Amino acid sequence: MARIATINPATATGSVKHTFDNLQKALGLVPNLHKTVANSPAALQAYVSFAGALAGGVLDPKIREQIAILSAQTNSCEYCLSAHTLLGKGAGVSAADLDGARKATATDPKAAAALAFAQRVLSDRGQISPEDVQKARKAGLSDAELSEIVAHVGLNVFTNYFNSAFDTDLDFPRVAINR
Repeated sequence: MARIATINPATATGSVKHTFDNLQKALGLVPNLHKTVANSPAALQAYVSFAGALAGGVLDPKIREQIAILSAQTNSCEYCLSAHTLLGKGAGVSAADLDGARKATATDPKAAAALAFAQRVLSDRGQISPEDVQKARKAGLSDAELSEIVAHVGLNVFTNYFNSAFDTDLDFPRVAINR
């Protein structure tokens, strides 16, 4: 059970109601993550704006979901792992790559390079080396993609920590963390 309240879409007002209405139209539901973050309209707006901006970026949607899965597994966030496994399937990520993302591996060489770079960012808390950047570039990742990988790691660390801190109620098919 969640440690803080969720905001009911039926009683939401102002900017929260507007955001919830947009989520309902786009996704067919308002995920519990958003209902919980909405305790702070500022936090909800920041999260939705950051995620929306990155959705329009250059990074392939499949790779974005694989990074989210890697981050969720690394940070032991069952909510995010469950959500992004479903979203990854919807984006066309294969079952093998959904599982591989949890270990920073992928069948596609560019996705594998992106996951390896994301894993370094996660494990070293951003303290990567010039060699890490060069290796990623050699694998075909552009500076724009590298920038977005770091941004996606940051966004996902926020949701991982938020959902873990407040034990957000799961509203996606459960995917257990590998221990």
